[in-house]
Amino acid sequence: MMTDPIADMLTRIRNAIQIERPFVDIPLSKVKIGIAEVLQREGYIWDFELVEQEPQSILRVNLKYSPTGERVIQKISRVSKPGRRVYVDYRNLPEVLDGMGICVMSTNQGVLSNREAKKNHVGGEVICEVW
Repeated sequence: MMTDPIADMLTRIRNAIQIERPFVDIPLSKVKIGIAEVLQREGYIWDFELVEQEPQSILRVNLKYSPTGERVIQKISRVSKPGRRVYVDYRNLPEVLDGMGICVMSTNQGVLSNREAKKNHVGGEVICEVW
């Protein structure tokens, strides 16, 4: 049994980027789909697809690299952990690298980036930071 599946997803992405894999397979869940949607909307991954398998379906994330081969995701790290949840109000949303990066947040309107949460005036749990 895995204690933190979101941290596992972020670690799989981090490891795949280190060895410059074109995609990474992750066990499927609704929150992971939401995180992948935010990463795609913000331009950190090309796209993702759902692959039906037995006994569990997987989420295939197609990673993005620049034309020269440089990584688009330089760092991806977990902020809110099972032992220490981090919640913020929309007025106190964190800025990552002075706006160059994003925070992925779980809100009552779904999984959003900090930019989308600020625009919609919603706060929530900070899942991870990406730059």
